[in-house]
Amino acid sequence: MLKDAIIGFAIGDALGVPVEFQSRGSFTVKDMQGYGTHDQLPGTWSDDTSMTIATCASIKRKGCIDYYDLMQCFHDWYNTGAYTADGTVFDIGNTTFQAINKYRNGEMPIRCGISSVSANGNGSLMRILPLAFMDSTKEEVCNVSKLTHAHEISQKACCIYVDIAKRLLKGESFRNIMSSLFYQAPFNRLQRLETLPEAAIQSSGYVVHTLEAALWCVVNTSTFEQCVLKAVNLGDDTDTTAAVAGGLSGIIYGYDNIPRNWIAILRNIEAIEQTLFM
Repeated sequence: MLKDAIIGFAIGDALGVPVEFQSRGSFTVKDMQGYGTHDQLPGTWSDDTSMTIATCASIKRKGCIDYYDLMQCFHDWYNTGAYTADGTVFDIGNTTFQAINKYRNGEMPIRCGISSVSANGNGSLMRILPLAFMDSTKEEVCNVSKLTHAHEISQKACCIYVDIAKRLLKGESFRNIMSSLFYQAPFNRLQRLETLPEAAIQSSGYVVHTLEAALWCVVNTSTFEQCVLKAVNLGDDTDTTAAVAGGLSGIIYGYDNIPRNWIAILRNIEAIEQTLFM
């Protein structure tokens, strides 16, 4: 199941990379393509997948959640190109960059995250999925978010996402999960996302927008392919929206229902697979 989720996540990421930051309606993605925004080869994944598999690698190596080891993995990714498709880092969020620099300058990992309300990008949500595949506590999920994104909104988004993934892994239907999501603002729209039109869904890098957009795509589609393409075509933060949606869709539909041609194009899939801890 971890492979289903992480490959699904990486596929969504790679589909979104060429059109990241482009406005909704200005393009249409129907298949895996390349170049575009970051001038990368088709199938290239970004910081989303890199930080996710760095998290997997740490869990695999340590057998637990080790905050120091996680931050060292993030440091190695940014500074040496570890956990990348081809040794190149071409994208990093400002908040993540600041947190890694704090770690490099000797700060304790759990105190590296930026806690201001303006630091609620999706940089911790995009790497939190591996924690759904272990007996992680809410406190651990929050602390892993706090390595880079320490505001309570980012922590809450990570907890919601991991909880949804864990419930899917237990066999609960996605629609039943969605109907049970009673939260206060800014997460108060989650329960009724299915009924909202596309125009009401924002897909910026704000963590609440990313979570809403990804869940909206999952609940309003019936195949993996439909889900990730819908997510990419929302525009703006295309790679992260599609990755977050793709991770859940990977769990729901399974590896065997991810298009074979997309998996064949995905670059350096071996680097992804060797980090999987189950």
